[in-house]
Amino acid sequence: MANHKIKNMAERKYQKVYTSNPVADADPLTKERIAVLEHYIMKNCLWQFNSRGWDRRKQNAGILGKTAQLLCGEPVDVSVPLEKCYWVDAVMLERAYRKLCPWLADLSKDDIKALMQLLNARMDWLTIDGSLNQELTVVNY
Repeated sequence: MANHKIKNMAERKYQKVYTSNPVADADPLTKERIAVLEHYIMKNCLWQFNSRGWDRRKQNAGILGKTAQLLCGEPVDVSVPLEKCYWVDAVMLERAYRKLCPWLADLSKDDIKALMQLLNARMDWLTIDGSLNQELTVVNY
């Protein structure tokens, strides 16, 4: 019986999405832009510190996805409480990014979305997959 439990725990092992820095192969301008956006989040946003890796991944996707929609002037779904929570953080992030990064106004919607997707991947790498904090991946936590 004990071996069966161990086997199941091994099967439930946390699977990383990124095995290396997703920004590593980006062009220098993109790396510079990502660094500015990332720095703001790391210094000003507490939502990055959720205690479980899968919660961090959902938050990163929810908040950064909604931030991208706001930056592109697209409608944002706030039909359920969790989406409203992500939206509030996204509004604050969008305001800060517009002030901090005037170059965003010169980008197309597609360029903004691509940049935000890369930022999302970078944040997932930094706060989950590349993190040395093993508590993030405990399956029973």
